[in-house]
Amino acid sequence: MEHTWFPKCPLKVCTGLDCAGCGSQRAIHYLLNGEFQEAFHQNALLIPAIPYIALGLGFRLIKHPTAKQLKWRKILFGDSAIKIFGSVFLIYSVIRNIH
Repeated sequence: MEHTWFPKCPLKVCTGLDCAGCGSQRAIHYLLNGEFQEAFHQNALLIPAIPYIALGLGFRLIKHPTAKQLKWRKILFGDSAIKIFGSVFLIYSVIRNIH
């Protein structure tokens, strides 16, 4: 069953290939219903991304971060981290389309 109010992935529509985010909506649905294995099957990258995103939001909520918190924020969300996660997303996109 297809719903028109959910956005379609532009990459999937244009090429038929799955991007790193494809299947995230279904994976979240399965997570909310306690079906972790099926969620992992829909989008394996989403499972470790959720705690990482939550941590990032937590860092953003700290009004007066300590030097230690600023150091960890730079390590986990700085330029190097962005490059690493961008590479992981790209590699994951390629791998999920090979099979």
